Amino acid sequence: MRLTEFTELMVTEFGASSADSILVDHALLDFGGRTGAQAIEDGEEVRDVWVAICRDFDVPRNRW
Repeated sequence: MRLTEFTELMVTEFGASSADSILVDHALLDFGGRTGAQAIEDGEEVRDVWVAICRDFDVPRNRW
């Protein structure tokens, strides 16, 4: 997954302002408490960050 696709999915699922907030403020247990932004910056797969966010926010699996 490319970062542009990730960004589109985040905005579609959560709305622009919430997507930004989730990405920079929400600590992901799957990534040791790092935020999605930190995990991506550290080189984690964008797809894995998307899945972790979806799990945390109970996004239906068919939209992962």
